[in-house]
Amino acid sequence: MSFTPSTAVRGPLNLVNVTLEYPDGEGTIKALDAVDLTVQAGQMISLVGPSGSGKSSLLAAAATLIRPTHGLVMIDGTDATGLADKDLTALRREKIGIIFQQPNLLASLTAAEQLIIGDHLRGKAVKAARARAAELLDIVGLSSCADKRPHQLSGGQRQRVNIARALMGDPRILLVDEPTAALDHERSDSIVRLLRRVTDDFMVATVMVTHDTEFVPLTDAVATMRDGKLTAPVLTAA
Repeated sequence: MSFTPSTAVRGPLNLVNVTLEYPDGEGTIKALDAVDLTVQAGQMISLVGPSGSGKSSLLAAAATLIRPTHGLVMIDGTDATGLADKDLTALRREKIGIIFQQPNLLASLTAAEQLIIGDHLRGKAVKAARARAAELLDIVGLSSCADKRPHQLSGGQRQRVNIARALMGDPRILLVDEPTAALDHERSDSIVRLLRRVTDDFMVATVMVTHDTEFVPLTDAVATMRDGKLTAPVLTAA
């Protein structure tokens, strides 16, 4: 299935008045409260805020993993909230790369195979997938680790595989959840700089949830969540 962008949409990721409510006894909890966010191609946004403020809910809504109670989630011009589950899965596979806090690599697969399996699910030819995997592992600095399994890689290397895997489908959007949480300062710095570079080189729209404000200047803007509300992104001096 292919998706044709609308010229009315300003960026690959566009959240419009997104509200997410959960039942709570006789009432409801607003995990997201009328959130508006647009991220352009080649733009990297930091998302900060206290635990329980709604950051994870925002990423999940943007990733089309949950449907909002109200509002629109526009992915590269397509209204994801109006799609059937099958089409939503196809849209997510084609347009969105997700980088989780924990890489969750499959223990039995090599670094290259972690990437190739995604293209297998997309119906791509194995030869082309192998070539693309090799190219991406080289981009993230792991060309010498293609045949290594997760237990043979450091935490930083596993996160680099995670990033390369997210790029395999040539996504328009990268959604990144606390990529440095389990890493020391040096590896954290290299991972955020890598995310900055792939955002620029691949012209993806990147949203990075982070607790470490030291790396915010490497991004284009920072937005803060509190009680489900999102402040307008403020430009940083990157």
